[in-house]
Amino acid sequence: MARQHRRMTTTTATTLDTSARAMLSKVPEVTVAFWVVKVLATTVGETFADFLATTLGLGLPLTSLIMAALLAIALVFQFRSARYIPGLYWLAVVLISVVGTVASDNLVDNLNVSLWVSSAIFSVLLAATFTAWFVSEKTLSIHSIFTTRREAFYWLTILFTFALGTSAGDLLAEQLNIGYLPSALLFLLMIGVVALARYVFKLGAVISFWIAYVLTRPLGASTGDYLSQPVKDGGLGLGTTMTSVIFLSVILVVVISLSLAERRRRGQIAPLPA
Repeated sequence: MARQHRRMTTTTATTLDTSARAMLSKVPEVTVAFWVVKVLATTVGETFADFLATTLGLGLPLTSLIMAALLAIALVFQFRSARYIPGLYWLAVVLISVVGTVASDNLVDNLNVSLWVSSAIFSVLLAATFTAWFVSEKTLSIHSIFTTRREAFYWLTILFTFALGTSAGDLLAEQLNIGYLPSALLFLLMIGVVALARYVFKLGAVISFWIAYVLTRPLGASTGDYLSQPVKDGGLGLGTTMTSVIFLSVILVVVISLSLAERRRRGQIAPLPA
């Protein structure tokens, strides 16, 4: 009985420790809801950047400064937070999506860098970030984001995935003239291949996650362009205002649901014994 009791105690302690580490993590669990909000956020990143720069007439430089400042403020609160807060986290994702979009657009539109070169630049920056992260922390897993340094690597990685996705999506849809909808379907197919490799051929969870994370950016960008761009340019003509409002509203609903679920989850986790 004593041995069995020790085993039960060890199991309970392990469960509590796992739960406590999950509470300390600064990022959400990877669920269907995670991917849904991620794609919605990437779509908003594309359309809201166009809305500010073109529809409101702010221009790309001013839009870049405003969104970079808002992102910096959001990240200050995110870094200061002791745990994952859905509203704060996804606000940062939406803002970094817009910043990643304008970073790519600035290179292409203001500095006359080709989409081929901008895609290559952001690919190198992303690879360098991954390398520095792994050398420093010996892991690229998002389930261990509970130190400031790991969180810094995490958000820098996300920024470059958004910027790369914007350049790659525009490269296929516009420069290679594939079109917005075919580009979106192509990236969706590629994500399906990654899912097949993960669940059928047992591709590693970490590499599967990051490949899918990169691919969802151009998927969202192509979808946003398809919905918002004029019919004559291959879109549905909803406009950047309508598209942004629709997707931001859906994000708000989902994030509220996630916040309520997170609150219930935290209430069910017992504190570790002293």
